[in-house]
Amino acid sequence: MSPQYKRILLKLSGEALMGGDSYGINRQTIENIVAEIAQISRMGVEIGVVIGGGNIFRGVAPGAAGMDRATADYMGMLATVMNALALQDAMRHAGIVSRVQSALNIEQIVEPYIRGKAIRYLEEGKVVIFAAGTGNPFFTTDTAAALRGSEMGVEIVLKATKVDGVYTADPKKDPSAKRFSRLSFDEAIGRNLKVMDATALALCRDQKLPICVFSIFKKNALQRVVLGEEEGTLVHA
Repeated sequence: MSPQYKRILLKLSGEALMGGDSYGINRQTIENIVAEIAQISRMGVEIGVVIGGGNIFRGVAPGAAGMDRATADYMGMLATVMNALALQDAMRHAGIVSRVQSALNIEQIVEPYIRGKAIRYLEEGKVVIFAAGTGNPFFTTDTAAALRGSEMGVEIVLKATKVDGVYTADPKKDPSAKRFSRLSFDEAIGRNLKVMDATALALCRDQKLPICVFSIFKKNALQRVVLGEEEGTLVHA
């Protein structure tokens, strides 16, 4: 079976790394996620990863109450760097060669983000983990995923979440909520379906860059998405 996509951008939330824990990084969970990534890497798919920091610190969280928003957002960016290093370490244990590039310069720890270098790493079969969001406060890691995906020329942005797609309502609160298998960008924006934040969604729409929302905790779901099988919710132009 050959993959439908040659180059992808995987957006991982920081919360995805917590597993069942209330904060931090759950080792078993990160190993499971890396095993899913390894599957598609072995298929020859070029993979960029944008990682969030909500498991450690989030600029809009209660912990940031009363704090200057820009300061809180920079702290959130540093949390993504910590997650990126943990992900890289787990990948090394799994035999995957990866590189971390950060939008904030912390050169003793990670490389700065350089577009040409990142593209070369992808072409060499290395996984590139993009840390520190866009490097600017007031922008989410969703927007970073849309931005890096566009810059890297990926064919699709895969948003890995705890739920297996986009629903008409929160399926945890409303048992009658229905999952969409496909959605247009205009529908997603018009219905305010929280696929990604509005800036990210608008950027993907403008670049005609499709988004697939799926559950990273569903075994082999990432592989099924890459093979073009029906999995999660596809948001398209």
